[in-house]
Amino acid sequence: MISKQMDIENCDSFPEDQFPNEAHDECIPKMLNYLSFEEPLGITLMSLALLFSFSTSLVLAIFIKQCDTPLVKANNYNLTYLLLVSFFLCFLCSLLFIGHPNKATCLLQQTTFGIIFSTAISSILVKPIIVIVAFLASKPGSLFYKWVGQKLAYSINFFCFFIQVVICIVWLNSSPPFPDLDMETLHGEIIVECHEGYIIMFYCVLGYMGHLTLLSFIVAFLARKLPDSFNKAKFITFSMLVFCSIWLTFVPTYLSTKGKSMVTVEIFSILSSSADLLGCIFIPKFYIIIFKPELNTREHLIHKK
Repeated sequence: MISKQMDIENCDSFPEDQFPNEAHDECIPKMLNYLSFEEPLGITLMSLALLFSFSTSLVLAIFIKQCDTPLVKANNYNLTYLLLVSFFLCFLCSLLFIGHPNKATCLLQQTTFGIIFSTAISSILVKPIIVIVAFLASKPGSLFYKWVGQKLAYSINFFCFFIQVVICIVWLNSSPPFPDLDMETLHGEIIVECHEGYIIMFYCVLGYMGHLTLLSFIVAFLARKLPDSFNKAKFITFSMLVFCSIWLTFVPTYLSTKGKSMVTVEIFSILSSSADLLGCIFIPKFYIIIFKPELNTREHLIHKK
C-alpha cells in the first residue's frame, strides 16, 4: 500500500508488477529476472556451450576421417558417431535455457534435454553390453552367439530412446510447460520462468535418465575387466560415476534456488556432465589418434586384448 499523505486511514494499492519505495509514497516497477544473452553470466554460459560444441564437432570430424583405422573400427564407429552427435546437441540444447522464456522454448527446454541425454546415455550403455555379449558368445555352444552384431546395439538404443519420447509426449499432452511470471518470491523482481506444468512428469524424465545412468554404471563396472574391452568400460565407469555425482548434486540445488540462479544451475549441470562424458570416453582415443598413431594398429589392439 502507498499514500502521498501522512496519517491517512485508507491507502492505495499498487499493481502486482510494481512495489513501493521505502517511504511508501511511490510505486516502482519491478525488474524482470531471467538469464539474458546480454549479461556476463549468460555470455559466459553461451560461450562455454559453443566452445564445447565446436570441440565435439572437431572430435567427430577426426573420427570420421580416421574411420578406417583399427581404433575407430574397434569402437563401433556408427555408435560412436551417434554418441558424438548426441553430445553436440546436448551442449547446444543448453542455449534454450538462456533468454526470455516463451511458449516455444518452454515446450522444448526439458523435453529436448531429456530426449537427447537419454540417447547419449543409451549409446554409452550399449558399449559395455556389446562387450559382455561378445565375451559370453565366445564360449562354445553359447546361446548368445546370435545376439552379436549391430542389431543388438541399435535395438537397445532405439528402445531406450523410445521410452523417453513416450514420457515426453504424455507430458506435453497432459500438462505441458508454459511461460509464467512469479511476482511474489523475490522482492522488487518478477521472475520470468518456464513452469514445468505437471511437475511429476518432469521428475519422470529425470528419473528415467537416472535409471539409464545407473544401469550404464553397473554394466560398465561388470565389464571393466573382461577381455576385448580395450579399457572402454573403465573410462565409462568413471564417467558415469562423475555424471551421477553432478546430477545428484543438481536436484537439491535446483530445488533451493529461484529465478536465473535456478536456470544457471541446470545449464551448468548440462554442460559439466556432457563435458565429463565427452572427456572421459573420447580424450584417450583422441590422444592415440593424434599424438600416438603408432598405437592405432591392429597388432596393438590384439596385444591389449
